[in-house]
Amino acid sequence: MPFTNEQLERYSRHIILKEVGIKGQKKLLNAKVLIIGAGGLGAPAALYLAAAGVGTIGIADADEVDLSNLQRQVIHTTADLGKAKVKSAAETMTAINPDVKVNTYRTFVTSQNIMNLIAGYDFILDGTDNFPAKFLINDACVMAKKPFSHAGIIRFRGQLMTYVPGQGPCYRCVFKNPPPKDAVPTCKQAGVIGAMGGVIGSLQAMEAIKYIIGQGKLLTGRLLTYDALKMEFHTIKLPRDEHCAVCSAHPTITKLIDYEQAECDMKK
Repeated sequence: MPFTNEQLERYSRHIILKEVGIKGQKKLLNAKVLIIGAGGLGAPAALYLAAAGVGTIGIADADEVDLSNLQRQVIHTTADLGKAKVKSAAETMTAINPDVKVNTYRTFVTSQNIMNLIAGYDFILDGTDNFPAKFLINDACVMAKKPFSHAGIIRFRGQLMTYVPGQGPCYRCVFKNPPPKDAVPTCKQAGVIGAMGGVIGSLQAMEAIKYIIGQGKLLTGRLLTYDALKMEFHTIKLPRDEHCAVCSAHPTITKLIDYEQAECDMKK
């Protein structure tokens, strides 16, 4: 279908980019992205994906908006306190862009439901704040052959990488197994500067957009780290583990695992 005049104006700054154009914007409007976690990472990612015109965006989160969330979870407002995060997020996203269809899943993501959740989506964003969820998302995406963006934030630091099936290591290639329980401080214990979610979550949205339009170099085989206090970005090359328990030719993990671990967004 041709764009309406309103759409041509809304997406005009995309359309004039030779890397996007009409063709790329149509790809965005036809794309489906699932964001797991409507918190510090998922909030800015969801805002920018909705504004960009990603046609279908799923949001999975079981929590309600709490006052302590508002320092970094910019998709929610004070008026949303006590409201389901997925409902608050959906309202904000559709207010930004009525072109976007938002699917909400008010549930904890577990080994029992994750394969059904990710099945209909082209790209997955890991916006979670705990290691069990991160390993679960990785393993499910590897098994389902779904590309995804991992990210984590704590204090003044952040990191992200992108997995594309057949194009580099998965999260488990790099981090192997979840750390022992209570080995890593939670963000509630250690703190996190609010704007860090905006920086890293926006980069996750950018990775999704680049994947959808087929432009640029993704963070496959690379871990991007950011130290806000030093204002330094570093990119670390990541080799694929040929003996990885989940993505190797002979995986030893063939069933999804629900680990137990305290919340925290990334390793120290």
